[in-house]
Amino acid sequence: MTNRTTLDRRALLKAGLGVGIAIPTKSWAQPPNRARPQPGDWLVFDGGENSGQRITPDLLALEQRPVAALAKDPATSTLRDGSRLNRVMITRLDPTKLSEATKPHAAAGVIAFSAVCTHTGCDVINWVEDKLLMACPCHESHFDVYNGANVVGGPAPRPLAILPLSLESGSVVVAAGFTGRVGFTQQF
Repeated sequence: MTNRTTLDRRALLKAGLGVGIAIPTKSWAQPPNRARPQPGDWLVFDGGENSGQRITPDLLALEQRPVAALAKDPATSTLRDGSRLNRVMITRLDPTKLSEATKPHAAAGVIAFSAVCTHTGCDVINWVEDKLLMACPCHESHFDVYNGANVVGGPAPRPLAILPLSLESGSVVVAAGFTGRVGFTQQF
């Protein structure tokens, strides 16, 4: 009888554990605004006079300082603004000058990079106009926008992640997920 009692208790505990894990899972699901940009999402301006407007190549001056953008789900109108890791910097470059590795990720010369520095996670918002480099204001890492946001100066350990783009009906949309890890790597 002890064996049967032990088996019944185990079965009951397993069932309880399964229910305890399964029921709350839905409440643990990530809110849609925290999800990474998805293929087909529109890119919209994140601030400025065009805030919330869909981005088109003609709204971006050639080789201008990158501007902040966010992805927006066209089906639900959900703005993916629930995580700072979703923020991107977008600019329009001369497509003939893009490196071969960078070209497939651009749409009509428009390219988007993660706004989060790979060094300590600051927002990469500075622009070295004469060299066309994105720059982090915290520790002066510099990223070459024509060459996959490769690090060309400063302590950043790796390039910024690229968000591949395409054009649909003249608007810039997400073509695929980020090409690399977004954010910084903790250094000890």
